[in-house]
Amino acid sequence: MYLIYFAIIVLIPLWAQMRVKSTFAKYSQVPSATYRSGAEVARGILNANGLFDVSVEEGQGFLSDHYDPRSKTVRLSPQNYHGQSIAAAAVAAHECGHAIQDSEGYAFLRFRSALVPVANFGSNVSWILIMIGIFAHFSGLLLIGILFMAAAVLFQIVTLPVEFNASSRAMDQVVSLGLIANREEREARKVLNAAALTYVAAAAVAVLELLRLVLIFTGMNRSNED
Repeated sequence: MYLIYFAIIVLIPLWAQMRVKSTFAKYSQVPSATYRSGAEVARGILNANGLFDVSVEEGQGFLSDHYDPRSKTVRLSPQNYHGQSIAAAAVAAHECGHAIQDSEGYAFLRFRSALVPVANFGSNVSWILIMIGIFAHFSGLLLIGILFMAAAVLFQIVTLPVEFNASSRAMDQVVSLGLIANREEREARKVLNAAALTYVAAAAVAVLELLRLVLIFTGMNRSNED
């Protein structure tokens, strides 16, 4: 039973990663009808929304694209910064969606940002407490570890509406501003949906693991009572 469980929590993220990489690889080879680079798409969206203080920079690494709220910077991986593909336009627009969220004070983004230090601490400390609690048969320590882990899981769950909302904003922007052709909307959406799967997979695995630990805690308490 445990082998099946661990196979599932390994295979779900692996499948999601393979899906996003294959989808990106496919549509990074399809030129956008407007022949705008990802950097140009990003700049166009930011300017249209009055975000002139947000810069667009070339980052490093494969699919390392992100928005940094501290420096107000959209960083695009080299392939997306220079690329004129549908994939590059979709990814650039998605990161600009986060910049727009930041400028509007989007509630879930603010909540996620507030959770960052707690989630980081929880993910670093939780497993130490959990493993000690399990091997020492100390349910109190296991419970503390579970609570710390729950904070990290909450971060994963809150990330979902943030990412889906950014993708929704991205599609609205690229279509309304004419940054991609209307007929390319379906392909751009496929890229964003594939990327969203990685967040869904991560959240699902985190919730499953938390539930497993809660069951272990419950069973430990019952054995202590006996």
